[in-house]
Amino acid sequence: MRWRSSFAVSLAFAGMAAGTAAPSLANGFIREIKLGALAHDVDGLWSGFSRESEAVDLNGEVIFSPSLPFLWGAIRPALGGTINFQGDTSHAYLDARWEIETPSGVFFATGIGAAVHTGDIHLESPDRKALGSRVLLHVPLEVGVRLDEHHSLSVYFEHLSNANLADENEGIDYLGVRYGYRF
Repeated sequence: MRWRSSFAVSLAFAGMAAGTAAPSLANGFIREIKLGALAHDVDGLWSGFSRESEAVDLNGEVIFSPSLPFLWGAIRPALGGTINFQGDTSHAYLDARWEIETPSGVFFATGIGAAVHTGDIHLESPDRKALGSRVLLHVPLEVGVRLDEHHSLSVYFEHLSNANLADENEGIDYLGVRYGYRF
C-alpha cells in the first residue's frame, strides 16, 4: 500500500514538473525527464540477496539531447539519482544510455556509467551492503511504451556494483516504474 501511494505521488509530481518546465526546455539541451518509484535493494536479482531495509526510493533522471546513432537507436548522456528516505544507500549517476524505439512506441534502453553512493564501503553493519568502493558501475535496463509524443511509462531496473574491482562487492539492485516526459 505504501508503495502505491509513493508511486501516485511521484507520478503527480512528474506531471506537474514536466508541465511547468516544458516551455523553457522544449528546444534546449534536455530531451526527456523521468521520475519513478523503485523498490530498494530487491532480493533475488543480479546482486542475489537483500540486506538493506524494504523501502520505496525516488528516482529521477535527465536525458540530454546530443546523440550518437548506434545499432537502430541512439546513445545519449543521462544524469540521475535514486534517493532512499530511510537512511540506506542513495546514489547519483552519469550514464551513456542507448535506446531503441519501435514505430509502435515500445522502447528498450540500457546503458553503462558511474555512480557515487552514500552506502557502506566495507561491512560495517549487518543491515547495510558492503559495496567495496565509493564509485561504482551503474547498469540500467528499461522497457516501456510511449503513450503519445510526450508521455511514457516504463519498468526500470538498475544495478550498482564495483565489478569485482574491490575485495567486497555485494552490489545492490533497484526495480520499479517510471513516468517520462519528452520535450
